[in-house]
Amino acid sequence: MIATSLAASATLYAGNIDFNIEGLTTSFWQLTIDGLSYGAIYALVAIGYTLVYGVLRLINFAHSEVFMLGMFGQYVALELLGFTPSGNAYNEGVVMTVVFLGLAMLFGMAVSGGAAVGLERVAYRPLRKRGAKPLTFLITAIGMSFVLQEFVHYVLPEIWPGLGGTNAQQPIKLVQPVEVFSIFGASVSNVTIVIIVAALLLTLITDMIINRTKFGRGIRAVAQDPDTATLMGISRERVIMLTFLLGGILAGAAALLYTLKIPSGIIFNGGFILGIKAFSAAVLGGIGNLRGALLGGLLLGVMENYGQVLFGTEWRDVVAFVLLVVVLMFRPTGILGESLGRARV
Repeated sequence: MIATSLAASATLYAGNIDFNIEGLTTSFWQLTIDGLSYGAIYALVAIGYTLVYGVLRLINFAHSEVFMLGMFGQYVALELLGFTPSGNAYNEGVVMTVVFLGLAMLFGMAVSGGAAVGLERVAYRPLRKRGAKPLTFLITAIGMSFVLQEFVHYVLPEIWPGLGGTNAQQPIKLVQPVEVFSIFGASVSNVTIVIIVAALLLTLITDMIINRTKFGRGIRAVAQDPDTATLMGISRERVIMLTFLLGGILAGAAALLYTLKIPSGIIFNGGFILGIKAFSAAVLGGIGNLRGALLGGLLLGVMENYGQVLFGTEWRDVVAFVLLVVVLMFRPTGILGESLGRARV
């Protein structure tokens, strides 16, 4: 009876799949360009997951809410700068647009970075001092994710009327998408260029920090052997705090890039699915590997874009997670697989 029911359900779902191969082939390059822009955002958030995991072996599921707070942070910054939410695009010249984008990104980075450091100090540091087991950290991370969501959902509107709550914020559009050039018939907009270039630049800077600075050597030393690193004079707690800060700053930058792509996406649970996808991107590329996070994010963004045309829009998220499962079946460590702890110190 159960087998019959499952077979009937499978047949029903299969009947809802489009298999739109013609749509995929005709829109292939446009889907690729759009997928890269989504993937670049996933990659920036994924780096936060991969940094914390590399140092603490902790999957910080509350990182998605750090990203969400960054969205609200840059939204507040724009309101304080005098923008009235209307859904209409700002159009006062390139220079002023860049200035306001920069200020909003800096404020979003500050909010996300501060939230990440606060999260580490309030939720994780007391557990480390008590020698808590890894499962306790995982449960705490999931709990803090919901705490931050519900804070924005119910408490923030009481503190700052018009901010947070059940509905998404009224969009503030700083950049109106305009085609800059086309490639193989695919339109490349100014928003797409800003997102991809900014994400690649921030990833490159982060990679240089990890591999070429004293702070980066400290991160890799703690990731490899925290006890020996402490004996060598490295402050483990300071490294952990700065690692959370760096991940939070990148999440804040990703928040602005995301709202450039989806201006109506600022809502209390707006980071949940994106956070899961970013974590999947980190695992896909090889969690603990910065370049793996970038590769995993870009690949995930492109493949889910292909999938939504090939199978139908409602299958977009399914394609992303099926891709993760398929890759891990053949390469459990992810595509690149090297962790911070195995990197050259």
